[in-house]
Amino acid sequence: MKQSLNKIKLPEIGLHSNMLQSSFWGSLKQEFGWQAFAFSLCDDEPVAHTLLVLVRELGAGQSLAYIPHGPMKNSGPTAESWEASAELAEALRPHLPGSCMFIRFDPPWGITTPAIAKEPAGYPETELSPLGTQNANTGDKSAARAFRKARMDIQPPSTVILDLNKTEDELLAGMKSKTRYNIRLAAKKGVEVRTAGIEDLPEWYELYRVTAERDKIALHGYDYYERIFELAAEQTGSGCAPELRLLQAVIDGVVEAGIITAWQGAPGVDRLATYLYGASSNNKRNYMPAYALQWEAIKQAAAAGCTGYDFFGIPPVDNPDHPMYGLYRFKTGFGGEILHRPGCWDFPYKKAAYAAFSTAEKARNYYYKTLRKR
Repeated sequence: MKQSLNKIKLPEIGLHSNMLQSSFWGSLKQEFGWQAFAFSLCDDEPVAHTLLVLVRELGAGQSLAYIPHGPMKNSGPTAESWEASAELAEALRPHLPGSCMFIRFDPPWGITTPAIAKEPAGYPETELSPLGTQNANTGDKSAARAFRKARMDIQPPSTVILDLNKTEDELLAGMKSKTRYNIRLAAKKGVEVRTAGIEDLPEWYELYRVTAERDKIALHGYDYYERIFELAAEQTGSGCAPELRLLQAVIDGVVEAGIITAWQGAPGVDRLATYLYGASSNNKRNYMPAYALQWEAIKQAAAAGCTGYDFFGIPPVDNPDHPMYGLYRFKTGFGGEILHRPGCWDFPYKKAAYAAFSTAEKARNYYYKTLRKR
């Protein structure tokens, strides 16, 4: 498949439901240490597709390129798709800085087998790996053999997407009984959910800091979340910015929890709601404010013409021993379809430099996931 690239301006990326491939996302990332490149991708198909590529300096004269949830045009983890991605990587190279060491693909393709992270990278070879292998095979000329499984994923490979083309009664019926019970319990205990604005973001961020400390997760500085709201407001007229919602759960007059969601895409066509961030205090968690917040977010998204609600990240399998099993139970309790993606795969441009980087990234990942938590 012959592919041709044309560099375009960032605002020329059209409206679609993939926020991570939007001009908005590129603009945001440009303000926080990334370069954003936009392309029109043409092949044998009559319709051109757009592509957002982000580049970040790594130091020592090296940089990496990253394609978040793209390219969108490839249909799935087939040999043809991997080959097309390899061709795309080569086609992109002249358009990227000479310092670029590798390009990291984070494909949006759905797969049937979850990507279970093991050392060194225990992914099912038959479905996830390019042409059935995780490593290059010098006896095969395929460019796809150059792909390497990244030492860490950037976006969560597994998620739950709830179909919103249903009535409220149908949505409730599709939930697990415990989830329905907790939604009713929150209402019975008087949990009030209200739609807030950017002026309420400092209060939400303080709760998010509490959440990060409790759950041992990383978070950006306050200015990052503030800028998300500011930029979305600035780009409202462009038609390409997401519509953001900050919901707060109030108990006895005190804000005890809050979530941020985004609506991206054309209403009633391919508009997708995404649960981006959640925060809660350590108080009155038995009032189930998280359930009240999600239910309100789901109802608002459906009313706004969203066709799906992405809970954005769950553990890959239903395993009580997983440290985030509680998150798995919570999100899957609302119903929906579990979607597994391949995770991140790297196409090296500079093989020796990439090998050194990959080793260092593995050590860093081990430190943050294992040693730092102890």
